[in-house]
Amino acid sequence: MPGDLVPTADAAKAIGVDRRTLQRWVNEGRVKPTLTTVGGHHRWDVEDLKRQLRER
Repeated sequence: MPGDLVPTADAAKAIGVDRRTLQRWVNEGRVKPTLTTVGGHHRWDVEDLKRQLRER
């Protein structure tokens, strides 16, 4: 896993929302994580996440 990817809680904190909000946005298809692990955990490139939100 690349070193610049962060877990959902850290990504949510970086954009100023709760972890559950970011998880809900994934479930609704609003944003897409950079990587989903075999165990189902999302990993995020924060700059890509910010880009996705700007483009919405």
